[in-house]
Amino acid sequence: QVQLVESGGGLVQPGGSLRLSCAASGSDFSANAMDWYRQVPGKQREWVATISSASSTYYTNSVQGRFTISRDNAKNTGYLQMNSLNAEDTAVYYCHMFAKHDYWGQGTQVTVSS
Repeated sequence: QVQLVESGGGLVQPGGSLRLSCAASGSDFSANAMDWYRQVPGKQREWVATISSASSTYYTNSVQGRFTISRDNAKNTGYLQMNSLNAEDTAVYYCHMFAKHDYWGQGTQVTVSS
């Protein structure tokens, strides 16, 4: 059983930065890709970024150049560094891992507002 626990969300002003963390347990973390998704109430969950087991990274267009996904296999933790945040980035952010099954964290709220 894989458990994913996000942290690091909060309220930030436009133009500010946050770093989200996703702590994983119960899996061979280093062997699996990890993703970040986000969801706004009333809308579908949106893919944000992926880091492969080989640390190749992929981003949706709207965050390219502003967000950086990374991982620390020694700590079984993934990260999403978010810079130049704007109101459209406001959402609940979820980390995801596929390890024979889909696993999701509980989500962490990110609110960008002045």
